[in-house]
Amino acid sequence: MPPTTAPTAASEFEQERRHLTAVAYRMLGSLAEAEDAVQEAWLRFDRARAGGEIQDVRGWLTTVTGRICLDVLKSARVRREAYPGQWLPEPVVTRLPTGFAPDPAARAELSDDVGLALLVVLEKLTPEQRVALVLHDAFGVPFEEIAAVLNTTVTAARQHASRGRRAVAAGGARHTADLDEQRRVLDAFLTAATSGDLQALAAVLAPDVVSIGDGGGVISAGTRPVLGAAKVARFYAGIYQHRALDLTSLRMEPVLVNGDLGLLVRGRWHSGRELLSVVSAAIADGRITAIYNQLNPAKLRSVAADRTASERRPEGYDGGGSVDDV
Repeated sequence: MPPTTAPTAASEFEQERRHLTAVAYRMLGSLAEAEDAVQEAWLRFDRARAGGEIQDVRGWLTTVTGRICLDVLKSARVRREAYPGQWLPEPVVTRLPTGFAPDPAARAELSDDVGLALLVVLEKLTPEQRVALVLHDAFGVPFEEIAAVLNTTVTAARQHASRGRRAVAAGGARHTADLDEQRRVLDAFLTAATSGDLQALAAVLAPDVVSIGDGGGVISAGTRPVLGAAKVARFYAGIYQHRALDLTSLRMEPVLVNGDLGLLVRGRWHSGRELLSVVSAAIADGRITAIYNQLNPAKLRSVAADRTASERRPEGYDGGGSVDDV
């Protein structure tokens, strides 16, 4: 038999890259920051592996990535306190396969995604709570290892995760809809918004709905959330009546945003400036409980670079949109 070739550090690490990116993205809410954290984990792994045997590669890399993300979160808290306007996570946008619903294999590939509604509430946790909660609840890391990441006791690590869990349960937007329900609700929302029917628009919104837009200080998106069905209805109906927006240029492509149905919106303002946004929603009991509108160009670089999106105008298109326009 030919001799067995020992795995290299690079090959071992590449087997874990996707897992580590999922860990870091849940903690940081930014793909760019997650990729930087994973790269730093690789540098540490390469040095540590050269110095001796690592018995549990995934476990070692997961805890190291947790330490790196903890440091990033502590510094990011200062940056985000000075962030211009509202902050939303960087979305993971996935093209829909032919037809509406992804096939089982495609859905399996999305299993590592985490919804924007959860990422938004995770942002409200302390760095220690977020790291403890993500490592334990999402990836099953024992509290003994989490305590080492946080440089604290096992009891304190448990408390961080427990407090984070309670905060998520109390502060997250309700989101229980499957993809078929998401399709029906979003279609009703778009029909009402594009027609200016405030009554129909308010009917598809939960009474305590919240709308959050992130323009990163570059695109006007509002400095505060819009709260309540009546105000959110007027806000979105007003967008379609805004004279600065060239409605004939709008292209709305249904996409998956962190595993849920959303819209990739392209168009332009009458000034000639391009419009690019990714819109998604949390939905429960047939109504929208939260709307997330990501407009910050820095968080849409991967979307902007992907020019393979279908930008055709469906027959009879009048500037509105429908999730059936696939």
